[in-house]
Amino acid sequence: MAKSSTEALIPRSRIIEQPHALELKMEPLRIPSLAAERAQMSVDSGVPLGHYFWLFRRNAWRIAAFVVAAILATLALSLQMTPVYEATVTIDVDRQTPTGVIGQESNRAVTNDSDQFLATQAKMLQSDSVLRPVVERFRLPLKKPSRFRMVKPYTEQQRNDAPMVLDGLKVSRPPNTYLMLVSYRSTDPKLASETVNAIAHSYLDHTYNIRYQSSQGLSRFMEKQLDELRLKMEQSSSALAQFERDLNVINPEDKTNIISSRLLQINHEYTSAQADRVKKEAAWRSVEGGSTAAAQVSSQGETMRKLDERLSEMRQKLSEVQAHYGSNHPEHRRSQAQVTELERQLELLKTNIQQGVNVEYEEALNRERMLELQVSSAKRELDQLNSRSFDYQNLRREAEADKKLYEELVRKIKEAGINASFQSSSIRIADLARIPLEPVSPNLLLNTGLALVLSVLIALIGVLAADALDNTIRDPEQVKSSFGTEVLGTLPEVKTWRHGIGLANVGDSIGALTKSARGGYSTLGGYEESIRTLRNAILLTSFDRNLRSLLVTSAQPAEGKSTVAAHLALTHALQGSKTLLIDGDMRRPSVHRRFGIENNQGLGGYLQDKAMLKDLIQNSKASGNLDILTAGNPNRRPDDWLQGRMDGIIQELLESYQLVVLDAPPLLGFAEPLEMATSVDGVIVVTRAGSTSRKQVGNVLEMLRRLRANVLGVVLNQVNQSMSESYSYYGYYGKYYAAKDRA
Repeated sequence: MAKSSTEALIPRSRIIEQPHALELKMEPLRIPSLAAERAQMSVDSGVPLGHYFWLFRRNAWRIAAFVVAAILATLALSLQMTPVYEATVTIDVDRQTPTGVIGQESNRAVTNDSDQFLATQAKMLQSDSVLRPVVERFRLPLKKPSRFRMVKPYTEQQRNDAPMVLDGLKVSRPPNTYLMLVSYRSTDPKLASETVNAIAHSYLDHTYNIRYQSSQGLSRFMEKQLDELRLKMEQSSSALAQFERDLNVINPEDKTNIISSRLLQINHEYTSAQADRVKKEAAWRSVEGGSTAAAQVSSQGETMRKLDERLSEMRQKLSEVQAHYGSNHPEHRRSQAQVTELERQLELLKTNIQQGVNVEYEEALNRERMLELQVSSAKRELDQLNSRSFDYQNLRREAEADKKLYEELVRKIKEAGINASFQSSSIRIADLARIPLEPVSPNLLLNTGLALVLSVLIALIGVLAADALDNTIRDPEQVKSSFGTEVLGTLPEVKTWRHGIGLANVGDSIGALTKSARGGYSTLGGYEESIRTLRNAILLTSFDRNLRSLLVTSAQPAEGKSTVAAHLALTHALQGSKTLLIDGDMRRPSVHRRFGIENNQGLGGYLQDKAMLKDLIQNSKASGNLDILTAGNPNRRPDDWLQGRMDGIIQELLESYQLVVLDAPPLLGFAEPLEMATSVDGVIVVTRAGSTSRKQVGNVLEMLRRLRANVLGVVLNQVNQSMSESYSYYGYYGKYYAAKDRA
């Protein structure tokens, strides 16, 4: 204690003049950390691709073990499985073959519905009508009902009445073909081939029965309609025959044609008679008027003309005789008598001609009247026949239609009967199934390949899922991207820890931080270097902020904050700087055990005014420049003692020490660390890599920022190479020092 008290009285100017001390010339000034400013900035939380490669490399042996175990399990299960054989029959479907031998079915055009037709046939192959005879014949096992349906157990009768679903049956169609492959699997190769062949034959028989029953049903329907149609045809034929008898003709249409021709002829004669009557009437009227020219036109006109010429000649001769001989001459009297006779004959001839013309006129008039009567009679008869002909044509068409429909229906019935007996060859068995030699299941190569692919996939997904579900802090980049806070340093995990890292005594190992142990610590060299790196990262990079007091805390207990605080203070003291380590965890003090000193009244005693502060400070055996202020007796309510006194304590201690390191309790759940954080120049949050959750660290940082405390950053403790690719360099320390020792 004397030495410690003496050093506590050393002036600050002399401490600065020590050769290994840091030159801290600025007055204590608390400046907000840049990490708090970075927290307000948007950060990229994306995970780099290299992280996944590292993640897979890190878990490579786990992935390999899982894959090997999965493959071995698959092989074991496959070898224990009962061999299953598969037999396949090939069915050819020819859409070009007609379904019938006569009638329209033999000339039916091929439709472009191959896919639909083949799909229909595939479903028919798996129908109950096709499978039931085969199942009953070979007593095949059926597909078991689902166990997950909430129904009562089935009875034997219900199972027999239900549609049969054959387990192991498969119907497929090779692309771009008209073939159907029907396969059946069974543990008995012979049973497999016989079953699938029986299914193919049952399918052919079923298609024939369906078509035959359809044709028979159609025939029965048409025969029923045939009786009704026959009765209708007989009625229409009888009505037509009765109509013909009523008209007294065989064919009223032919009668109509005769009457039409006769009417046309009589009408022509009537027109001619009218013209002749008009002509003779004109001649009669001319003759009645005494016209000689009209008489000469008659049939006796030539005789009259000759008689008239002769009369003219005799009159001329009479004139000559009279002129030559005179009127008393006998020649004159003879000529006169001849003229008189000719005149008498001419008059008589005129009278005859007039009578003849009159007779001819009367005859023409009578003929015209008769023809007129005949035309009228023919027209009446034609009109009467035409009015009955329409009814006749209707009866005739109806009788012919009934007869034609009857004959067509009879022909259809005969065609249906013939086509029903015809077994179409459009669906035929192209290749019967043979007894297979090799089983199709289990397929060791396929099962192993699937096990390899699936196990690798599951392992990778499991690794990614475990990494995604891991909400602990592992990587510095993760801290920076999640909280906008710098990672001041990382401390490696020491595998041989039992109760933490011990501290060396003064003079041991020329300033070593940790004491040696039997068997050696394989990573203690790396831990020492990490502590020194952390010390430089805190103090050397903060020269513009003049950090004189540090608070080391954590989110929860057992994260190594006390160990970090102790080693940080020790490494600073080993460099010749006067350093004070305060155990501020008055609830659960531990610093005194690490340094092997007495836990006197310490900080708690000073806060209770039981002693002076300088009297409570003890010197550490690890370094002459390191003093320690213990926590004192444990207490559950140390926050009642502080009450704003921490600022004064820190300021008083800074008059004698270049650096004060305060080991505070965990921040979550305790009150005193909050007041301590506002009294120091900087706060360091220690987290345990792979253990502390991001939510806890976020709560701690958010709480410190609300207090406007200067958060310097986060320290990741107990990291190892398996946590992140960022820690791969830790393995270099052992190799480096081992090589140096060998040299």
